[in-house]
Parts: sequence; structure tokens; C-alpha cells
Amino acid sequence: MSEYRDSSSNNFFSLISGAFIGAAGLAWWLISEADKRKETKKQKAMMYSSRIQDGSEAFESNINQKKGKEEDKLEEKVEQLNSAIADVRRQLEELGQ
Repeated sequence: MSEYRDSSSNNFFSLISGAFIGAAGLAWWLISEADKRKETKKQKAMMYSSRIQDGSEAFESNINQKKGKEEDKLEEKVEQLNSAIADVRRQLEELGQ
């Protein structure tokens, strides 16, 4: 009977120590992730501030506007192609009937 109590107390101790080690590992991981995020934000802020100083941010916004116009043109072309495909399908269906 004492062996059963010893093994159950050992199991309980193992369970508690495992939970403690797991919690410590999780805490360490969360802290390291928070540090990584903080460092990333710091680097982005430094890059942004340097672009403000040299004026490249304004240049970048012009590039983004040009890309937006090109994407709009591309969307229009895709819509035209889709409508042409729909027309051809309709014509083929009419021929098949």
C-alpha cells in the first residue's frame, strides 16, 4: 500500500514539475517574441524616419499611385476579356442549338 502512495506522490510531483517547466518555457517564448516585435517596430520606425528626412517617402507615394493606375488598367482589360469570352460562349451556345 505504501508503494502505491509513493508512486502517486511521485506522479503528482512529476505533474507539478512538468507544469512548472512548461509555464517557464512558455513565459520565455512569449518574452522573446515580444522582444522580436519591439525590435522590428524599432527598425521600421528608423527606416521610416530616414525616408522622411531624405524625402524618399514622397517619391514612394508617387510610385504607389502609378502602380494603382496600372492595376486599374489591368482590371479594365480583364473585364473586357471576360465580357468577350462571355460573348463567344453565347455565340457558341446559339450555334449549338
